[in-house]
Order: sequence, then C-alpha cells, then structure tokens
Amino acid sequence: MVQNTKNQAKGNADRADASAEKTDFQHLFSIPVIVAALGYFVDIYDLLLFGIVRMPSLASMGLSASEMSSVGAAILNWQMTGLLIGGVLWGVLGDKKGRLSVLFGSILTYSIANIACGFIQDPGMYKVFRFIAGIGLAGELGAGITLVSEILPKRLRGIGTSLVAGVGLLGAVVAYFTVEYFEWRTAYFIGGGMGISLLLLRLGVFESGVFEHIKSDKLVKRGNFFSLFTDKNRLKRYLRCIGMGLPTWFVIGILATFSNEFGTALHLPEAVKPGLSIMWCYIGLSAGDVASGFLSHGLKSRKKTVFIFMLLTLFASVLYLFGNLKSAHGMYITTLILGLGIGYWAMFVTIGAEQFGTNLRATAATTIPNMVRGTVVLMTTAFATLKTTLPVLQAGAVVGVVCFVIGFYCILTLEETHDRDLDFLEE
Repeated sequence: MVQNTKNQAKGNADRADASAEKTDFQHLFSIPVIVAALGYFVDIYDLLLFGIVRMPSLASMGLSASEMSSVGAAILNWQMTGLLIGGVLWGVLGDKKGRLSVLFGSILTYSIANIACGFIQDPGMYKVFRFIAGIGLAGELGAGITLVSEILPKRLRGIGTSLVAGVGLLGAVVAYFTVEYFEWRTAYFIGGGMGISLLLLRLGVFESGVFEHIKSDKLVKRGNFFSLFTDKNRLKRYLRCIGMGLPTWFVIGILATFSNEFGTALHLPEAVKPGLSIMWCYIGLSAGDVASGFLSHGLKSRKKTVFIFMLLTLFASVLYLFGNLKSAHGMYITTLILGLGIGYWAMFVTIGAEQFGTNLRATAATTIPNMVRGTVVLMTTAFATLKTTLPVLQAGAVVGVVCFVIGFYCILTLEETHDRDLDFLEE
C-alpha cells in the first residue's frame, strides 16, 4: 500500500513536471514572442544594411573613394541621429498608447524608408531616408523586449527576451549574404518587403496585460521622458543601464567596423573585410544572447551573467588588440569570440526594462539601447582623434578602457532584477 502511494505520488509529480514543461514551451513560443523575434530580425537586417552596401551604393552614384569615406560617415551619423530621436519618440508612445502601437508604427516607418532607399539617386536623399529609417529602427527592440517581459512569467523572462534577441541578431547574417548575392537596391527592397510582410503577422498579437491594467487610470502619468532626469535615484538607474551597454558597441562600432585598419596595423598578410567581421561578430552575439538567457536562469542573477560575459569580452578585446594575431582568419575567430562576449545585449535591455515601472518602462527600455548606439558617434570621433597621435592599436585600446571601466562600474552598482515583479509604477 505504501509502495502504491509512493508510485502514485511519483506519477503525479512526473505529470506535473510534464505539464509545466508544456506550458513553458507554449509561453516561450507564443505569437508575441515569435513576432517580437522576427521583428528584431528585420530591424537588425535594416540597421546594418547601409554599413554593408555603403561602398557599392555610393560608388554607383559616381562618388570617388575619398568622397565615399566622408559622405558614408555623414550618412551613418544621420542614421544614428535618427535612432536617438526615434528612441525617445517611440519610447514615450509605447508608454502612452501601448507597446503594440510602437511595434506597428516603427516597422512601417523603417520598411517604407528602406524601400525608398532602393530608388535614391543622390547622397542628399540618401541622408534623409537613412535618417527616417533610423527613427523607425529605434522602436523595435525596446517595445518588443518590454512586451515580452510583461507577458511572460517572471521565471521565463530572461530566456524569452534572450531568444528574441538571439533570433533577431541573425538578421545581420542574412543581410551580409543578401548583399553578396543581390544588387544593393534589391537588398533594400528585400528588407522593406520583409517588414511589410511582418505587419500581417502582428495582427494576431495582443497587448500587455500589465499595461492594460494602468491604461484606463487617468491619474497615472505615463511616458514622461523628462522624469528620468528629475529624480536622482531614477537618473542613476538610467545612466547605469546605459553605461552597462558601452562595451557592446565598442566591439561592434570600433573593433568590428574598423577591423580592416586593425588588420593593417597588425601587418596581416591578407586584407580583412569589415563586412565579414561584422557578420562573424553577430553570429557570436546571437549565440551569446541565447546562452546568457539560460545562464541567467540557472544563476538566478542578471548581474552575475552580465559580469561574466563582460569579462569574456574584455579578454577577447585584449587578445584582438595585443594577441599578435597572424591572419585574417584568426581575426575573424577572435571577432566571433568578441560577439559571444557581448551576448549580454538582450540581458542588458531586459535589465533596463525591469529597472523601471510600467508607466515608464517602454520609454526606458526603448531609449537605453538607442543611447548606447548613439555613443558610437563619440567613440568613432575619439578613435579618429586619438589616431592622429597614437598608433591604431593603442587608439582602440584607449577607447576600450574607458568603455570597460564604465561598463563594469555600472553593472556592479545596479540593483539585481532577476524574478522582479513588473507590476509596479514609477512615482
């Protein structure tokens, strides 16, 4: 009788575990999570596309090599400026009107802008449409992570947001191969077409219940961007969230983007292709994002996970700059490791969403990653200035030291947010 009771209890426990696993699977692969992942996929494709097609697109407009360098940098700065402005606009809209309004509006904006880029004939209009595309691209990640964070059970939040970013970042790989096999105008048309197609999928996505709960409350002030700066504690949280992400774009914006210059400085026997470096970096980044979600789940800590990945990034950066690499192949492998190290990107955005109340969450989660992206302008300017007095490797190292010092300080001083209940408000 006792044995039968034990067997029955064990059977009930096994059935309960199987039911929980099935429920977790349904949550992680629900329509909102899938749509957020595909949205970020298209977002990354379009975000990096100009960097990949910069040379052939400007050459087709009759620009010389020297003109392509300066005009290309100007167009990229216009796109990054659009990201900064769009981050604020979409973030505020996400808290005032809802997360879905941003998911629909942002992708429609950058899809139309990218289709328009396929028709441009002069650099002036190129700047305008990359600026508009930048505004649109700014809303996708923050709104998607906010929505997924609020609809998933807290035990699955880290894994869910990491899956979104992991799938999304593969858009960089698709962008690279699209440009390899298609003409640059066609690559823009493909990006715009993917975005328009994704809008149809989003018709079945539902709004966050946490947001719906406060939407009808007229006394709750939502989406006040300036409130991030009017409270000392809130401002500290906001700045630390931004600082934590600096090493990620040091790797992408300096080490990967200017890999050809670092390859020359290392006297590598063959030329390094920046586009290929960026692709390998994003392959590692995609794998790292998925891994960081599961590691955070296992350690039950966002902070420990980010710290471990940041340490890996620091190690790989030192190897990249001072490891005496002997070939372009070795540089690509190191860039892959760098990408794996900055795979805390999804965790970084998730922490940003978890740090703030529902009435300010979309504003924070959308502006934080775009503020980090915007710092690339400062990094590249500092890098270019330092190169006038220092060798390329040392110039890159100086920029890196600043980014890592700020990054480590910020993650060590931020509050832990693992398993935090997100149904709260900022006063």
